[in-house]
Amino acid sequence: MRIAIAQFMQETNSFVPFTTTVKTFEEQHLYRGEELFTAFGKARLEIPGAIAALRAARAEIVPLLAAMAMASGTVERASFEILLGEIVERLRAAGPVDGVYLALHGAMILEDEPDAEAEIVRRVRAELRPGTPIAVSLDLHGHITSAMLQPDVAYIGYREFPHIDMYETGERAARLLLDWLGGKVRPVMALAKRHMVVSPDAARTTAAPLADIVAEGRAMEARGEALHVSLFPVQPWIDTPDLGFAALVCGQSLAAAQKCADTLAAMAWARRAAFEPVLTPLPEVIRTALASEGLTVASDAGDTPSGGAAADSTAVLEALLREGADKAGRISICTICDGEAAAEAARAGVGATLTLAVGHKRSGLGAPLRVTGRVKTIGDGRYVLTGPGANGMVGEMGLTVVLEIGAIRLSLRSIPHFEWDTGIHTSMGLDPAGAALVFVRSPSHFRASYGAIAARIFIADTPGPTSPNMRRIPFTKVTRPLYPIDLVND
Repeated sequence: MRIAIAQFMQETNSFVPFTTTVKTFEEQHLYRGEELFTAFGKARLEIPGAIAALRAARAEIVPLLAAMAMASGTVERASFEILLGEIVERLRAAGPVDGVYLALHGAMILEDEPDAEAEIVRRVRAELRPGTPIAVSLDLHGHITSAMLQPDVAYIGYREFPHIDMYETGERAARLLLDWLGGKVRPVMALAKRHMVVSPDAARTTAAPLADIVAEGRAMEARGEALHVSLFPVQPWIDTPDLGFAALVCGQSLAAAQKCADTLAAMAWARRAAFEPVLTPLPEVIRTALASEGLTVASDAGDTPSGGAAADSTAVLEALLREGADKAGRISICTICDGEAAAEAARAGVGATLTLAVGHKRSGLGAPLRVTGRVKTIGDGRYVLTGPGANGMVGEMGLTVVLEIGAIRLSLRSIPHFEWDTGIHTSMGLDPAGAALVFVRSPSHFRASYGAIAARIFIADTPGPTSPNMRRIPFTKVTRPLYPIDLVND
């Protein structure tokens, strides 16, 4: 069997004032051809998982391209054409293949097309012989549309959030493709949706109410009613019609799969009020941390780069200064993505004391904050994720400088990379476990790495384009009514 593999992943945020380009993908990763076999190293991501499963079956793997961008603004059409065009050209040049595996996100929005994944799949299908199967893996926060349900295409989503099963999802998708080609299964897809959006931290697969729905999905698989059940609480910060919670079921009987999907979507709708997040005001978070023993970890949920924000808000730093964290007996750690300030501090050198204007340079959502501090550490921003999520992946923060502002440690980064892993700090000489307070710009995924060392965890009610309060999101294009913005009766 000849199986072509490719990745084209980006999660869009409709509420940020910048677009995603080829450069955005290059900052995360952009690998071509044979590079796909080695470039990921030991990273437990979808492409390595799929490669492992295909190699175990002794399939011939045809590597095309792997492109992944940090969550960001809408994708520029020209950049989309460059990358998808290269995937298509490489597939065309490879000659006939028996199947295709695609690693997609599910929530990519283009400047002129709200359903990028449907277009990707349609254009890949156009290059294949009729009937050639395609297996697609998706992030659990994908925006699933009816246009994605195309002939000879099967989808499998992550099972876990926080995301700790990317590698396993790639494996499962590849095995489904192998079973399909071997005649063991003939997959069909069924979709059911409800127009509701939920804060990511309230939609963890490890806690109710989503855990209850997940358990029923796994039971459906165990009873043989479905091959794969995928639930999509959706990335809530995209402004597009038909946004909502999706149950996507892969089965061998369309009627049975549809019954499963309808049941799961109805379960989510019945529990909609239970998806309300627990949010804590910033001053309360800081006061509690400074007055308590052990480590307090808090999510700066409103400005998270893994949700597409610029990660340059100064709200947390301003609050820390107001509450006197710079004069506390234990350190507090926070980050701001500001390449200009990082470069200025790096030029001054380790040990230098200087005044910098930091923040809001990419987002433009506020005025920079002037702070004075001492340069503690300068680094290139490369580190390896060691926590359960994306274990082994190389992180790229760009030039990074740690600035000491009294007892505050401000990590000035140049690239808005994931803040899931403690490695963003340990790689720069900081010890999160020994701090009084660490702010992370992550809506929930940070729990996988920080949960074991945190005495307490808060989701701070911070401003920004990834607000955890669904009622604050300025939607204009979504299908209404949309819960919880609109109160909807059964």
